Amino acid sequence: MMNRPRLTRPAVPALAAAWLLSRALMLWLLAHSSLPLLGGGAVSREVWGLYGRWYEVLSHGTFPAHDPLWQYPPGAGPVLLSPALLPGLTYLQAFAVLTLLADAAITLALTRAGTRPGRTLRGAALWTGGLPLLLHIPFARYDVQATAFAVIALLTLQRSTRACGALAALGALVKVWPALVLVGTRKGRPSRSAWAWGGGVGAAALVLLTASFDHPFAFLPQQGGRGVQIESLGGTVLGLASHAGWPGRVRYQYGAMEFTGPYVSTVAHVSLALTALAFAALLLWRFRSAAGRWTEATPYDAALTAVLLFTVTSRVISPQYMIWLLGLAAVCLTSRQTTQRPVAALIVLATAVSAVVFPALYRQVETSTWAGCALMVLRNGLLVAAATLAFRRLWRSTGPSVPRPSTLEKPLPASEPDLGSRRLPERAASPS
Repeated sequence: MMNRPRLTRPAVPALAAAWLLSRALMLWLLAHSSLPLLGGGAVSREVWGLYGRWYEVLSHGTFPAHDPLWQYPPGAGPVLLSPALLPGLTYLQAFAVLTLLADAAITLALTRAGTRPGRTLRGAALWTGGLPLLLHIPFARYDVQATAFAVIALLTLQRSTRACGALAALGALVKVWPALVLVGTRKGRPSRSAWAWGGGVGAAALVLLTASFDHPFAFLPQQGGRGVQIESLGGTVLGLASHAGWPGRVRYQYGAMEFTGPYVSTVAHVSLALTALAFAALLLWRFRSAAGRWTEATPYDAALTAVLLFTVTSRVISPQYMIWLLGLAAVCLTSRQTTQRPVAALIVLATAVSAVVFPALYRQVETSTWAGCALMVLRNGLLVAAATLAFRRLWRSTGPSVPRPSTLEKPLPASEPDLGSRRLPERAASPS
């Protein structure tokens, strides 16, 4: 036990080397994203085409209110404007460099956490090796930046609930879901502090963004109008239904390939109902959980569980959502007390399948071929299994402990006739 911290010393250079090699490969894939198996340029086009167009609008002090593809909270604005910090590069190049820096910040935070006493570097290893499974997608989306807020917020929780709340709030302004990392803060003063600082910093930042940009809430109508994406759990059901005669079609709308046709609205409403049910389950867990059984890993485990539940019940499950789950699973694995190790393994498997789905075989998913449906059943099945297992293990690890029966309550052998010896168990068994 005393030598265990020393084992991390040679592991850190190995992790650094693995990070450098894997990120160099990811950048190479991004530079060659026009290859057919890499999406034929569709992945990088989102940055230089869509993000670049929004950059021009945002640089004039307004959000793209009339663009149906704009579905992001106002905190996304500064992120999409950040490539201006590197004026010597193209928008795509600058965006990739800044995303790489956010990735490096996550890796450094996980490594520092893993080298502390009682911690482990498994989290840093999972992030280092897991992110490249998504090929070049992470460097062509701004989900790494949002994940950085969530990861660092959780890792600072033990030292500063204020910093945790503030970072979670800033992350929520970028992409909403980082607010869920506060669901597992310890009951009482820690929760009040984190939530109060989160609310205060979030409100102040929102006021600043509202004063700096026009139409800060333009994303709400587009977000509410989204349908059922072909990669979601509901989309998998509709894809299978097409083989049974369902006459729906796939159409590009709201920035994603979505199903249209009969019963699509019903599936969307079912997804929303399941999301509400997931939220209720988290509230029930928090109300029922025993604070005395919480460990340093409970906030990490709760954050991963919450995001998993909201992901699998969402109407949209894009490949980049796996970045969120990898980051939170990595935070869990920094602690030896986590209950989510098997969940992390399922997430890694689902991430690998996601890279096969998009970009390699996305046409199969679009046309709902049997191969495409099989891939989606596998990927979403892994996510459902991960969410179910995560909630079950979180529930059991923090539930009220059941007291063991006292040995005094055991009946004495019938062969003992002494009255005094009979009175002792009678008094012990009676309520006091």
